[in-house]
Amino acid sequence: MTEARTRKRNPAGLLVLPAIIPAALVVTGGVGTTVLQSIGLMPVVGSPQLSGAAFWDGTTGSGVFGSGGELLDSALLSLWIATASTVIAATVGFVAAVLIISGNWGGRVVATLGAAVVTVPHLIGAATVGLLLSDAGVLPRLLGIPADTWPALVAGPSWFAVIFEYAWKESAFVALIIVGTLATRITSYDETASLLGASRFTRLRLVLLPLATPSLIIASTITFVYTLGSFEVAWLLGRTYPEPLSVMALRLFNSASLTSRPEAAAVAVVTVVVAAAVVSVAMLGLRRVRAWR
Repeated sequence: MTEARTRKRNPAGLLVLPAIIPAALVVTGGVGTTVLQSIGLMPVVGSPQLSGAAFWDGTTGSGVFGSGGELLDSALLSLWIATASTVIAATVGFVAAVLIISGNWGGRVVATLGAAVVTVPHLIGAATVGLLLSDAGVLPRLLGIPADTWPALVAGPSWFAVIFEYAWKESAFVALIIVGTLATRITSYDETASLLGASRFTRLRLVLLPLATPSLIIASTITFVYTLGSFEVAWLLGRTYPEPLSVMALRLFNSASLTSRPEAAAVAVVTVVVAAAVVSVAMLGLRRVRAWR
């Protein structure tokens, strides 16, 4: 029996190699180049020399960890944006998936809207949200609210517009992932629970939610990592200070001084480490889910 299972798994693993190998080469090459630049072994100018000055220079106090706490502020801000966006997207996406799976006309409308939202690039979504929520945008004009009394939703201290755009876009992604996973599994379990006398809420809590948990964790992790590393939405809709890690890395990379490139790479390395830590925690949590096992 064990040999038969091994034979079944090996062909499945071989089938995904053509997709895994190019992706692994791109990711490994990109991360490796960034790490080498951050430690001075791949400089834009000058000779390679191992150094941690891009992270911290004890003599001058420079480096991303010595910039007056700027990196810590940026990291906390990035975590706030990514966490808030992911929680809202996961909640809305799960509710939308439940409506879609129900199969009624409302679910079909939600499925159509979700498929349309997924195709919209984040850059266009950010521009749309800016035109909608700014103090001179469409929404305050429709509501007849003067610009001076409209709250600072765009470029405000709460980063509302940035979180709103990520949550709006990624909720459709989460919903489609959950629906794709449950489409062929939920019917038999739900009908069985219904025949046994379970109410809708009971079926939602004991059948649908446990089956959807692995997909919800995976989709939420992807959303968190993407939001953490994305820069265009925060750059268009956010404040100039403090800035998320991704925007800080882009600013340093585009600086007129080439000596800022190692610091940009150092910020990118910090972002990768944070993302890897989140993915590791998510995978550990996923292994504890009974439906995944």
